[in-house]
Order: sequence, then structure tokens, then C-alpha cells
Amino acid sequence: MISALTAALIWLVAANVTGFLPSRDKHWRAAYVLIAVGIPILGWVTWTNGPIVGLVILAMGASVLRWPVVYFWRWLRAKAVNPAE
Repeated sequence: MISALTAALIWLVAANVTGFLPSRDKHWRAAYVLIAVGIPILGWVTWTNGPIVGLVILAMGASVLRWPVVYFWRWLRAKAVNPAE
């Protein structure tokens, strides 16, 4: 239980430190890696601590990785309006 939350905290610190570092691709490569590592951690936290804590960690991760979330929602909205494309 504590180890899942510790892993989520380490992920959040790593995501924030990565955001402070300079990047030529505007941190997209780091965002892909953080998403790939964060999804299993989110599942682990949700499995061990319950869905409420999982939703809190999801909101914390979405606040750190806000631009991938914004682009994902824009993509979903475009697919909902024009599903043939």
C-alpha cells in the first residue's frame, strides 16, 4: 500500500524535475515515457488503495501532463464530430 503511493510520489517528482530541464522537442519525448511508466503505477495505486485514491493520483498526473491531456481531448472531440475520418 505504501509502496504504491511512494512510486506515485517518485513519478510526480520525476515529472516535475523533467519539466524544469531544457528540451528541444518541448518535452514530448519525456511525456511519452512518463505516460508509459505512469499508467501501470496508476493501476497499482488504484488496485491497492481504491478508486478514490486512484482518481486523486490521476488528477495529479493530469495536472503535470496537462498538454497531452488537452491534445487527447481535442482529438476525441474531433473524432466525435467527424467519425468518418
